[in-house]
Parts: sequence; C-alpha cells; structure tokens
Amino acid sequence: MAQRVSAIKTKVFHHSDFQNKEDLLAIEEPLEIRLGFGSSAERQQKSLAITMRTPGNDENLVVGFLFTENIIHSLEQINYIDYCKDEDGQKSENVIRVELHEEIDLHWEDLQRNFFTNSSCGICGKASIENLEKICPTKLQNGFEIGPETIHSLENQMRKAQSVFEHTGGLHAAALYNEKGKIQILREDVGRHNALDKLIGEGLTRKIDFQKSIVLLSGRASFELIQKSLMAGIPIVAAIGAPSSLAVETAENFNLTLCGFTRNSQFNIYSANQRIAPKK
Repeated sequence: MAQRVSAIKTKVFHHSDFQNKEDLLAIEEPLEIRLGFGSSAERQQKSLAITMRTPGNDENLVVGFLFTENIIHSLEQINYIDYCKDEDGQKSENVIRVELHEEIDLHWEDLQRNFFTNSSCGICGKASIENLEKICPTKLQNGFEIGPETIHSLENQMRKAQSVFEHTGGLHAAALYNEKGKIQILREDVGRHNALDKLIGEGLTRKIDFQKSIVLLSGRASFELIQKSLMAGIPIVAAIGAPSSLAVETAENFNLTLCGFTRNSQFNIYSANQRIAPKK
C-alpha cells in the first residue's frame, strides 16, 4: 500500500517555550500519466500530464481524470493500465501507463493545447462554459429530491470516514453519497481535483449510478470541480466552503444543484433548489 503520511520532527512553541514533537504530514508526490494510443500499425506513447497527488488509488485517479477530461467515455475504452517499470524491472509508482482502445481518435495537438489553456491563468469564464457545452450539450435531469436534513448529515459522515485528514489536517476530501444520503466512497488527496477524480474513477469501476448521487467537497467549489461533476452526471454538489462565481454560473446553466457553507446545521443553495425540499 502506498505511503500516505510521513513523520517529521518539529519544534512547537507553547506558551513561553519550545517543545520537541513528532508531526505527521500528508505526502505529496508527482504522478506522470502516459498514454498509448492509435491503431495497432501506428501505435504512439506520449506523456499526457503530471499531477501532484497523495499516493494511493492512482488507477482510480487516472481513470477519473481521463473520463472528466473527455478523453474516454467508459472503462471499456481502456485496454490496460499499470505502473511503468524501471530498468531493473521494478514498478515506478510515480509513472502510470494507460493503453487506450484503437477506436479512440485522439488528436494529440488539440489535446495538448486544451490542457495548456485549462492550466493557464486568466482563462475566460465564457470560453470555459462554451467549451463545456460542447462536451455536455444537455442539462441534468431533476431526477430525485432530498431534504435539508440529508445535506446536514453529509459532513459528519465525511469526517468519520476521513483517515489521513484526522492525522495530518492537510488533505482535501470528496465524498459520494447515494440518493438517501448514505456515504458510498470517500477519497482524500493534497489536490481537491485529484480527490474528485479518484472518487469518480472508483465510481466508474463500481458502476455506481452517478445520476442518483450527491457529492460533498471538503473545501470550496471551483469551476473545475463543477465541470468534473457534470461530466459524471452528478446532480447535487455540496461544499463545506464557498463556491466561485463561475462555479455558480456553470451550475445554473446545467441545472446542477450547488450548495455551499454546509456546516453548523445550515447551508446556502446557489442553483437548482428544486432538488432540496423540506418534509411536508
């Protein structure tokens, strides 16, 4: 199992003196994602991206990443996924290779240009939404309703399920719940987008019906996290922190229910409030 925490010696200033103490830190390491693609006669292998992540659930992270970035549409489009091996034949746990099915028509230059745009500063919000509309042309269906008490129960379940955060306090978390508000999956990572990708990747593997699911984010709700939720078809996203303006605009455009500040038995609803109804 990948090591997720590291012990370090620190000095703690308490009252008027320093004390020696051992502290636990969340591990942060790079993960390189390499893709194999093309026909059997013209197979190519290239490095797609490097993300800083907490080791663990790496295959789910990569599957979720490829799915939410619209590179794959199902698990069946992946022929093989595993860590690369070094010169001694040992697995390199910071480099993972994915062999895609021949049917995937991957335009590498366009893909790289899109990745550069998404990671750059000052990207136009309007352009972001227009690009998402090309990928997700239809709005989310209303589907099911939940009561406010369900939203209130999410954070407590998340905290009980968080293992690494309890020891380090240094990780983001994303939790998936079913339509009755029962937790199904929780994933933690130093990157909030990685935590959600790990969750979505695990959900795809377990064939969970995302359209009858709720996601809780441990921090704020950014456009990127709403975009990933939309790609999975998740209709309700709640965040313990605040949403960004673009996150709210995107949620409104796609009929996604977005809640923020879900703590202390209260929360705000920013869009599609019809899915949350008090008991009559």
